[in-house]
Amino acid sequence: MKTKNVLKTIAISSTLGLVLFAGSDDVLAAKKVKWKMQSAWGTQVPNAGESGVRFVDSIDTMSEGKFKIKFYDPGALVPALETFDAASKGAIDSAWTTPGYHAGKYPGLAFMTTVPFGPAISEFLSWKWMGGGNAIRDRVYAKHDLYALDCFSHGPETSGWFKEPITNLEQLKGMKMRFFGLGAKVMSKIGVSTQLLAGADIYPALERGVIDSTEYSMPTNDIKYGFYQIAKNNYFPGWHQQSSVSEFLMNKTKFESLPKPYQEMIRSAAMTQVLYTHVDADSKQFGAMAIMKNKHGVKIHRWKDEQLAVFEKAWNEVVAEESKKDPLFKEFADSYFAYRKGFKLWGDAQAMKPTYLD
Repeated sequence: MKTKNVLKTIAISSTLGLVLFAGSDDVLAAKKVKWKMQSAWGTQVPNAGESGVRFVDSIDTMSEGKFKIKFYDPGALVPALETFDAASKGAIDSAWTTPGYHAGKYPGLAFMTTVPFGPAISEFLSWKWMGGGNAIRDRVYAKHDLYALDCFSHGPETSGWFKEPITNLEQLKGMKMRFFGLGAKVMSKIGVSTQLLAGADIYPALERGVIDSTEYSMPTNDIKYGFYQIAKNNYFPGWHQQSSVSEFLMNKTKFESLPKPYQEMIRSAAMTQVLYTHVDADSKQFGAMAIMKNKHGVKIHRWKDEQLAVFEKAWNEVVAEESKKDPLFKEFADSYFAYRKGFKLWGDAQAMKPTYLD
């Protein structure tokens, strides 16, 4: 079944339930709402941008055109990394973004997107949704009249594009590199000069030598941005981003003023993209890797185990240091690691190798 038909089926099913929920008051017919949504990614960006388009289309279908959320490309309303303040002030209604882009305000928010050496999506979401992770985020956002829902997710990313092969981690010291989230703190710890750039700003920075190397996303996205034209060496695994979750960020007052059916539409459409985008993204990465290798001449590398150990050791040091100086970071970290410790009993019992045949 094609993507459009799958989403249409979901939307129609939800609409029937919502109509029944609205009852004789006919809320859907009485209330027309238009929102503006600033995206951190353009409409054509695989996974990230595409999921935002599917999201607003689902809302439109479920509301029969009465609740419209207009998708704005990065920078159309406000800079891609500045939606936190814009939504807080009500300058925009909402944003298709990631908590990691707000880590300059609250470093601990980076836990809400992805964690170095973190778990697969099921364990990560179970902590966020059922283990108290999102509750901490909600408390922080409420101080700024903000409310968010997890809106799309995807699996592991690549961990760097380099102009020359990295045979020794000493080569990284002093290197200027675009890096995201908590992984950036790890890279800084081992001597890399990191900076956060929005997707559209990476290629020109790499081309002009403002940065020497970059990580960004999955192979489908990285091909779209053309990093392979400048840096031919791509490294795996994505130790810094094994699973990633982004958010639909809203002005809290505006969300709470919506009719209840519209609020439920947002929740339903957002959750649909969490699942759909993750599965859709995973289905395309091996094909994208083959294109990178066979068409564009990209050399695919894997970090050695001893190099991954260096990254992991630096990560543990970052957690200890940041927890000492930032109570909120410590709250996120304590909640996350405590949940993982408990989950381990179940996870280890069910863990399997890829094959048991010789």
